[in-house]
Amino acid sequence: MTPPSSIQWRRSSYSNGMGGECLEVATVTAAVTVRDSKVASGPQLTLSATTWQNFIQALTVRVGDVTS
Repeated sequence: MTPPSSIQWRRSSYSNGMGGECLEVATVTAAVTVRDSKVASGPQLTLSATTWQNFIQALTVRVGDVTS
């Protein structure tokens, strides 16, 4: 397991820094970890790289459906 202090979190480019809803994502050994940026010490969700990729693909398809 990767020590929490060595994880490099990335925040969504859509985050405006004004306290809005935002996720942070970190890549750890063969997985992706997600947390709420407002509660950095709170729970984290860890997904396999394949599951994360499928999730992102599903979001992309849904956004394409809405904007078409």
